[in-house]
Amino acid sequence: MGIVNIDDDLHEQLRRASKVSCRSINAQAVFWIKIGMLCETNPTLSFSEIIQREMNSAGVSAPALAMGDA
Repeated sequence: MGIVNIDDDLHEQLRRASKVSCRSINAQAVFWIKIGMLCETNPTLSFSEIIQREMNSAGVSAPALAMGDA
C-alpha cells in the first residue's frame, strides 16, 4: 500500500464526486483508477459496457428498463 500524490484540484474533484456517489474519497479514487485501467485495456468498450461487464462478473443483475421508463 502506498501514498499517491495528486494535485489539490483533482483532490477537490474527488471530494465532490465522492459525495455524489456516497463513497469515501479513497473509494472514489480507487473507482476512477479501476475504471481508467479498464477503459485503457478495453478501448472498444463504452463506459456503460464496462460497468455492465463488471456488474455481471460480480453477480449483480439489474433489471432492464423498458422504453419510456427512463
